[in-house]
Amino acid sequence: MMARGDVEKIEANGKLKIHVANSMLGDNVQVEADLVVLAVGMVPNSADGELIRELHDSRHQAETSESSQVRETSAARAEELLKHEGTEILNLEYRQGPDLPTLKYGFPDSPFICFPYESRRTGVYAAGTVHAPMDAVQAAEDGLGAAMKAVQCIEMAKRGEAVHPRAGDTGYPDFFLQRCTQCKRCTEECPFGTLNEDEKGTPEFFPLRCRRCGICMGACPERIVNFQDYSVLMVAEMIKAFEVPEDYEEKPRIVALMCENDALPALETAAANGATWNPWTRIIPVRCLGSMNIVWLAEALSRGVDGVILIGCKFGDDYQCHYVRGSELANTRLDNVGETLERLALEPERVKLVELSHDEFERIPTILDEFAEELDEMGPNPLKGF
Repeated sequence: MMARGDVEKIEANGKLKIHVANSMLGDNVQVEADLVVLAVGMVPNSADGELIRELHDSRHQAETSESSQVRETSAARAEELLKHEGTEILNLEYRQGPDLPTLKYGFPDSPFICFPYESRRTGVYAAGTVHAPMDAVQAAEDGLGAAMKAVQCIEMAKRGEAVHPRAGDTGYPDFFLQRCTQCKRCTEECPFGTLNEDEKGTPEFFPLRCRRCGICMGACPERIVNFQDYSVLMVAEMIKAFEVPEDYEEKPRIVALMCENDALPALETAAANGATWNPWTRIIPVRCLGSMNIVWLAEALSRGVDGVILIGCKFGDDYQCHYVRGSELANTRLDNVGETLERLALEPERVKLVELSHDEFERIPTILDEFAEELDEMGPNPLKGF
């Protein structure tokens, strides 16, 4: 007998009685058997680098913090994470932990949809059953693919180029450390561990780890991180270059910041298929929504732009962001922006974030047109003309 279902329990009563729920028959089933063979799940031999780092940080705070409450909380957290002590495997010298970040069941975190061999540590590739559950033949093929990716990474590193997704990019972020406040946002938010810290908390840049996503640029409140060909000032100047109609013209102006990895290709696909959308919209491509600096929103709204829409990759458990956490980080920053807009007597709805995958290009006209209608109902930006 072959059946699919969830085994709730097995009872021994002369024979073995198996209780199966959610079976293909539609009912709970009880089956008597002489022998029961249970499938053993594959569990990778891995370590959670981020939790190991948190264990070390909690111990440090428990020993050095001036606040008794912080010391107690940190000591309790360190006790919870004690099981991760001594589990290091790779012993990487990364601020974010000595091993690969994990996603589920101990398997390494990775943007699998776009880069199946990639991990969040540049030049480190997981293969075989460490990568995902697979049989021997699949593991051999997986190892071959990872080896080819490693060769590609070595060749590109020799030329000073970034690996995917911005393959071939030779630019690097420049840090004006004289103005650094050691807030640690860049070192903590970088999904790839590009930045370590010195004893004071000042970021230390490792160029071979960098993917050129610009998330550190978006994270910095002091705007001290920039690329030669992509900077906070450059995008701010693009926003200033737009003509903003006067309120009596009844033509709202909308700025759309679109991720170059999924949202912008979706827009181009929609245009190639003959789609049209609201002409009030002006498009600015960004490397990743995570590179969005709050200054851009302030610049746009202070100039009288009626609304800003951010369109990027999907985030969450089944994220599709090429840079892992970019869209999620942008969404977190917008929570703080909403409070600021309310203090300025501006509706928080004037700034909106939309998740979009490349194959959802048909949604582009609807997204932009509906946002334009919402702004039309709200009325012109009260800062227009100042």
